[in-house]
Amino acid sequence: MTHKVAILGASGYTGAELVRLIDQHPNIEIAALGAERKAGLTMAEVFPHLRHLDLPTLCKISEIDFSEIDLCFCALPHKTSQEVISALPKDLKIVDLSADFRLRDPDAYATWYGNPHSAVEMQEEAVYGLSEFYRDEIKAARLVAGTGCNAATGQFALRPLISAGVIDLDEIILDLKCAVSGAGRALKENLLHAELSEGYNAYAIGGTHRHLGEFDQEFSKLAGRPIKVQFTPHLIPANRGILATVYVKGDAQAIYDTFAKTYADEPFIELLPFGQAPSTHHVRGSNFCHIGVTADRIEGRAIVIAALDNLTKGSSGQALQNANLMLGEEETAGLMMAPLFP
Repeated sequence: MTHKVAILGASGYTGAELVRLIDQHPNIEIAALGAERKAGLTMAEVFPHLRHLDLPTLCKISEIDFSEIDLCFCALPHKTSQEVISALPKDLKIVDLSADFRLRDPDAYATWYGNPHSAVEMQEEAVYGLSEFYRDEIKAARLVAGTGCNAATGQFALRPLISAGVIDLDEIILDLKCAVSGAGRALKENLLHAELSEGYNAYAIGGTHRHLGEFDQEFSKLAGRPIKVQFTPHLIPANRGILATVYVKGDAQAIYDTFAKTYADEPFIELLPFGQAPSTHHVRGSNFCHIGVTADRIEGRAIVIAALDNLTKGSSGQALQNANLMLGEEETAGLMMAPLFP
């Protein structure tokens, strides 16, 4: 059976990444590509690296016949996404890549994103899209909210440890490096080559990064009490990739064994041999997440490092993984490509 999908926001990085991935899927066909500002252009004109594909011309969302669509990917900015999704057919399966439906509490959304939510009833309906931990709920969902790329990386490194109780929940430090594509495709002065290259910088310092809302929500739910991690993101002069270095208090071997048990059957999570550290080079362009554990020189402390591609496992690959679950496809379909190296 072939499933027809639409991609809204197809002219952005995550939209292009969805097209690249879905082209390799045996049972999904792209039936519509929505892009308001670039409507009327071909995908080859917007993204020349996709010119070899036979794709629909970009169009306005209002021009799409959703009666022919089985699932819709929304790769739109937050706030815009909730407005567009509210107007879509109520029986349409949706995977949203924005931040609009990640937080279950409307007050938390208003706090982190600076405006009230306009589709609260859908916010309550949405299932959090971290496939490895919400698999059964995603299979039955109509609306899935893709995670933030930083939030996904940190959760792969910490969720099993919080659930198993093998670390001190009040001493978690998360140091994260993210490539520039995580900021989207819009023109911004600080993302110009001359501004970004030959250095990197911390940003959203002191607990202001919006993905902290996801950490607070998910970690506190797991622990049964409020959990706040110390988190500092850094912008690095690279196109793709996230590297999270997590400092925790706990026995390194117990931490490693917890990961081994939790991720034993997960096709996209690779636990490295004890003492080895992952690199963003080794996951680039793939849906894999690599995790490494090392004992710290301070007794009773450990370092956990997680690496993934922010556009793939951190966003569009995760979205396709969710769609596979929602459509009854093999979860790995279209996603088992090897990383690009070098």
